[in-house]
Amino acid sequence: MVEIGGKRTIMRERSVEERIKNFHSVPLGYSEDEATREAQRCIQCFNAPCEINCPVHMKIKAMIRAISDGDFKEAFFIAKRDNPIPAMAGRVCPQEIQCEGVCPLAQRGQGINIGKLAAFVADWAREHEVKEEFHIEERPEKVALIGSGPAGISCAVDLRKYGYRVTIFEALHTPGGVTQYGIPDFRLPKDLVDYELSFLTEIGVDIQINMVVGQNIEFGELLEAFDATFIGTGAGAPKFMGIPGEKLKGVYSANEFLIRTNLMKSYHFPKYDTPIVCGTKVGAIGAGNVTMDAARCAKRFGADEVHIIYRRTRKESPAREEEIEHALEEGIIFHELINPIRIIGNEDGWVTGIELVRMKLGEMDNSGRPRPVPIIGSEFVMELDTVIEAIGTQPNRLFLNKALELETTRWDTIKVDDHLMTNIEGVYAGGDAIRGTATVILALGDGRKAAKSINQYLSKRS
Repeated sequence: MVEIGGKRTIMRERSVEERIKNFHSVPLGYSEDEATREAQRCIQCFNAPCEINCPVHMKIKAMIRAISDGDFKEAFFIAKRDNPIPAMAGRVCPQEIQCEGVCPLAQRGQGINIGKLAAFVADWAREHEVKEEFHIEERPEKVALIGSGPAGISCAVDLRKYGYRVTIFEALHTPGGVTQYGIPDFRLPKDLVDYELSFLTEIGVDIQINMVVGQNIEFGELLEAFDATFIGTGAGAPKFMGIPGEKLKGVYSANEFLIRTNLMKSYHFPKYDTPIVCGTKVGAIGAGNVTMDAARCAKRFGADEVHIIYRRTRKESPAREEEIEHALEEGIIFHELINPIRIIGNEDGWVTGIELVRMKLGEMDNSGRPRPVPIIGSEFVMELDTVIEAIGTQPNRLFLNKALELETTRWDTIKVDDHLMTNIEGVYAGGDAIRGTATVILALGDGRKAAKSINQYLSKRS
């Protein structure tokens, strides 16, 4: 008999010795017995704070109850009703600051492992060939979606449930947005991504790949051809520090490094024809999830030393604690309170090191974290042959420069109202395109909200 509120069932993982040699998934998933035991710990709160704090308001309590009863099929249907990609979201969402973070059991560090349970039911459904089914009453209106990332995925699914004809225009050769190009296989296996995305075509969503809006088709053409439009173009353009040496060979943005790794399969070179040059001493600048991903990829490419370079401390890091712990287990070295001044190279133009300055924490800044302040005279050099800048991303101007009628902020995010409509009637936006760098689950929430707003807008016109 499982004790309600008892000790959390820890998910099994690959050993460090095995996982640093390949890109296979680190978490091994729950067995049916493990998932049932974990679900039976749930105290079934009356007010379900986990559901309130979930951006897509998934019926978490009901899902967990079904798992605890061994009804995995019903649990999957419950999860899928509000979350079109539970296998993906269950693996990469920051549950510790959302659903799991408000679980009463989390107060003693034993919150219900909600993300792992959602991933379990989705994996179980795939293994047993169980798929969500729903009846669609077709409507004549057409809706265009720009981008097939998480915001576009949830918007497309809900719009099809409303009955609209949906076409997604995706710039890359593979749909999925950041789930394809940004997150490594050891966190999010791509066969799983492809499987969950196949649901879109099964329910009648038309996905047009290699279609860059503003190049292959004009933004204005979409506005004329479709009754409404949703923009989910993400934030795929890298930010740089603007320090000397950034143009040296061996310096990457995290975007390029991860796209080459994840989307172009550099780790399978020469089977795949996009190589990557990764040295033996690698420095990754930043301390978010993207930094951890890039650092852990570098380790798998064979780097002897991988250093995280962060101007604050681990306490202020925006990365998930789970990701930091995995990085440290794999031998990644985390340096606190240091900041790059310049990148150093040799006469052939290759990186040889990086000059850093030690920092101290000062007063709180606008982010709610202590501001890092340089310590005069503390400069030193760290020898490196590869540098990866992972200090954040911003919306890509490639689309925005071709849609000048759209109002944007000074950060190049798209302005929207409370219903996610832009300044152009019938045009909506969500996800990182309006937020800057955010999370998969927040983008899913935006997509659902936009679909509801689009339905209200088109229903009033019909």
